[in-house]
Amino acid sequence: MLTVAVSLRYVNQSICELCFKVCYNGPKWLVIFCGYSTPDLVMTQPETNAVYPITIQDILIYRVQAFDNYLHLTHAIFTRKGGLSQPPFYALNLSVSVGDSPQTVAKNIELACRIVNTTPNQTISCYLVHGADVLTVTQNNQQRVMGHADGLITGEPEVYLFMRFGDCTPLIFFDPIQNAVGLTHAGWRGTMKNAAGATVKAMTRQLGCQPKDIMAVIGPSIGPCCYEVGKDVMAAAQSLMASDSLFQPNGTPNHAYFDMWEAYRRQLEATGVEQIIQSKLCTACRTDEFFSHRAEKGRTGRFGVIIGLKEAAA
Repeated sequence: MLTVAVSLRYVNQSICELCFKVCYNGPKWLVIFCGYSTPDLVMTQPETNAVYPITIQDILIYRVQAFDNYLHLTHAIFTRKGGLSQPPFYALNLSVSVGDSPQTVAKNIELACRIVNTTPNQTISCYLVHGADVLTVTQNNQQRVMGHADGLITGEPEVYLFMRFGDCTPLIFFDPIQNAVGLTHAGWRGTMKNAAGATVKAMTRQLGCQPKDIMAVIGPSIGPCCYEVGKDVMAAAQSLMASDSLFQPNGTPNHAYFDMWEAYRRQLEATGVEQIIQSKLCTACRTDEFFSHRAEKGRTGRFGVIIGLKEAAA
């Protein structure tokens, strides 16, 4: 085992994609890796970014800087780069529901899982319904697809929560005190039903978490620069929260741009979460890296997010 400390500003280091660990420690990155000869990982980390990109074997992912302190935590925010799908699903489409070849999607999922050193059979998903129901996953009840819900939580190792997105927001949760993780899918309907708050409450009730200990990440999704909504969404928001500052007029009558990111932040803060991390990555602006249902007129794929806990070393 070789440990190399390198300065933070920008890092470009080839290391083994199967067993790398990156951990942030003050002003330096500690990059820990073995001696395999697979020089396929390039990491670029601006000092101030809450999330940062890494390319592993031509697959671009984002990682959460604050999570890198915890070597037993596995996570990745995938992009569209590095898979096998053809346009309009180019390239790392992880959903069979959009019209892509199921065989190609299966290969893409295998590639994605390999990047985080797991397998498709270890991933747990659910049928997304744009609600606020949250399911607790254990070794005893786990299934590849748990049922109809928009949130999954677990406090058990080797359970890897996996969801797909294409403008809706991945909300990613980690409590390092209770060793618990969560993953939630939230669009505007999920915002109105407070899927963010429902996930925090489920982690508190089911896993013994304290909101102040939970780190919550608002992942890549359509941003306030691009998310135009109509009067139905504005009316729904106004009935549930102080929403004036969540909407910006865009010149179209009865339409405005909706800041879901800020809505989630407020909802998380209201539940007692203190560590809220904004990725500030707009999927509609960044179709070079992410799939966007709205920007690509519905003919596109879905990117994925995986989070889970490794088995503790003996």
